[in-house]
Amino acid sequence: MIKVAIIGASGYTGAELIRLLAPREDVKIVLATSKTYAGRTASGLYPNLTGPGDVEFSVYRGPEDAASADLAFVALPHGQSMETVAGLVTRGLKVIDLSGDFRLPDEAVYTAWYGVPHTQTELLKSAVYGLPEINKAAIAGASLVSNPGCYPTSAILALAPAIASHMIYSQDIIIDSISGVSGAGRTATETTHFCVRADNLTAYKVGGLHQHIPEIELYLAILGDDEVKISFTPHLGPYSRGIYTTIYADLANDLTPEEAHNLYADYYTGSIFVKIVAPGEMPELKAVLGSNGCHIGVTVDERTGRLIVVSALDNLVKGASGQAVQNMNIMFGLPEDTGLKELGVYP
Repeated sequence: MIKVAIIGASGYTGAELIRLLAPREDVKIVLATSKTYAGRTASGLYPNLTGPGDVEFSVYRGPEDAASADLAFVALPHGQSMETVAGLVTRGLKVIDLSGDFRLPDEAVYTAWYGVPHTQTELLKSAVYGLPEINKAAIAGASLVSNPGCYPTSAILALAPAIASHMIYSQDIIIDSISGVSGAGRTATETTHFCVRADNLTAYKVGGLHQHIPEIELYLAILGDDEVKISFTPHLGPYSRGIYTTIYADLANDLTPEEAHNLYADYYTGSIFVKIVAPGEMPELKAVLGSNGCHIGVTVDERTGRLIVVSALDNLVKGASGQAVQNMNIMFGLPEDTGLKELGVYP
């Protein structure tokens, strides 16, 4: 039995962790915290979390609250997570952090992109990046795993085969991603108001401003052993969940659509959650919603000499909580898909 604590359990990612973990007979949620909703039950906020998922939220007072846990998921905003993570690691728990606080091993880079100083620099250097498809061996032996961002997951998985094989020029890559509104979190803002989002599509943080840019560039550069530069434009779509990413990159050598597809299919042989769709087809967002899957389509624009890759995933599952559970499974020596075998909900 794996005993888990969820710190910050009332947000969308925390609720998704409860949804995925509560039905499992090999996992017990021993702590679910919420500063705002302490004393309330999960079903009071999320009616779907009835039965085994109806845990009661409590205030988090410190790592001693999680003393009975084997692992803690920390689902707090960036800047707030690092101190909590440090306390839990010091107490001897395995930790999976879902914020951006431990994704960038360089303290100066973190501060430049997230706008706050990092107070746990030694721990920052020891964190393992939790994208299982490229880092499974390191995750298996880790005590602190930094769960990837949702946008980086969609982009890195879509580009990994091309970067690793040096199929493309790595310093002029264009990435356009559209996210569902749940990616902005539970707290409502003017930009997430129904009247603004319905029937609307907007770009934001345009011009190389999004904090996920260095994360994408860093881990792709490690894969290809070469510098990576991207132009990344995120968009907010008129739907609740899901990320749809389209990528354009110049080919380093002539390549047919069939050759590109075969290279991608070979690269992800044995990857449980990545599906390369059939040649000539492209992913559908609805096909992955509710699942831990990432569907990828790849082709070549032979007229312009560009590789075009499209990926689709659920930002709350493979882009966050599902991937965190996948990492937990690996850390405890379980099959990666334990508790994650749900198919997408379609239509």
